[in-house]
Amino acid sequence: MIALRDVTKEYAGGVRALAGVSLHVEPGELVAIVGPSGSGKSTMLNVLGTLDRPTSGTVHIAGHDVGRLPDAKLSALRAHQIGFVFQQFHLAQGTKAIDNVADGLLYTGLGPGARRRRAAQALERVGLGHRMGHEAHELSGGERQRVAIARAVAGDPALLLADEPTGALDSASGDGVMALLRGLHEAGTTVVIITHDREIAASLPRQVRMRDGLITDDSAAAVPS
Repeated sequence: MIALRDVTKEYAGGVRALAGVSLHVEPGELVAIVGPSGSGKSTMLNVLGTLDRPTSGTVHIAGHDVGRLPDAKLSALRAHQIGFVFQQFHLAQGTKAIDNVADGLLYTGLGPGARRRRAAQALERVGLGHRMGHEAHELSGGERQRVAIARAVAGDPALLLADEPTGALDSASGDGVMALLRGLHEAGTTVVIITHDREIAASLPRQVRMRDGLITDDSAAAVPS
């Protein structure tokens, strides 16, 4: 599902956010990428999600060589293969939950009716079928994160990238979100969780640790490929 080889990412001023990263993630894995602030986790997320191109090295996502794809095909790859969940939810205020989810399908080519049907199914999947008519400000933090997850999975992506998905939640809501992400993994989705929370990372089957733009430890390193 993911194959990075010798990936670097440099920004203006000589800032090197990734300093030669190689990583393989098989389809169906549940992986934590963990590290302190400034370790390169956010840049890793952007590269994995094809939101940012590497300065050097190769990136393959779902069998596609990202470096060889024009922007239009990269957008199509994101629309059909990758789902994103962010810490701050990014829901449109004054918009019903079902429309927040349906709007995430705008670039899939589906018509309005099909988008709303997919959105309703996704909200049912995350246990919010009874709240799909509520606006974002009428939902709790945990419910808003569930809407964000529904939006991410409505297109049935093969890869789900979650950036600090429990960071803005209380512990009970966070536990519920993690249970939901584990359920999606058990259903076959490849899930990569970016986190600074070592407790969350330790609860997942594979931990990839980062510091200073490098992978310093990978709990799968000793597992034969």
